[in-house]
Amino acid sequence: MGSPGELNPADAYRRHAGRVLSYLRARGAAEPEDVLGEVFVQVARDARRFRGHGPTDERRWIFTIARNRLIDATRAAARRPVEPRENDDLRATPPPEPIDPALISALEALTDEQREVVVLRFVADLSLNDVAAVTGRKANAVKQLQHRALAALRRRLDPIDGDDELDLPVTPGDRTAL
Repeated sequence: MGSPGELNPADAYRRHAGRVLSYLRARGAAEPEDVLGEVFVQVARDARRFRGHGPTDERRWIFTIARNRLIDATRAAARRPVEPRENDDLRATPPPEPIDPALISALEALTDEQREVVVLRFVADLSLNDVAAVTGRKANAVKQLQHRALAALRRRLDPIDGDDELDLPVTPGDRTAL
């Protein structure tokens, strides 16, 4: 980034597109690549209005846009009927990743709010305060949602001994949040 508040959309795309796409996929976007494109079209369009300072503000701003575009895409999809397409087999498939089916099942069992907090915290790697800003919640509410989500994941993934800690990444400075 150049001077404070100056944002280069191409650089922002290179820095954040992978995590934004992971966030959109984890949140169940029907067409995550399309929503990703919409996110960065808006980033490019609004780059001059960005007034943040540093990578944390940039990431928070971009994930706020991603969340809003995902909400828009979900609402738009609910309004239009689903029609079979001839070229469905030509759609891009997600890259092969080692995904634990038990983890996916456990994540799907969370409430939408819990899942969003977990994905923003551990996939997007946002701090508690950043997640609060993106979701429009207070930091304590995010902390409580995260605590309940991790407890639910722990119970589903290790039902025999649900008291063991999950080995999830923690953002520096947020160790007490778990």
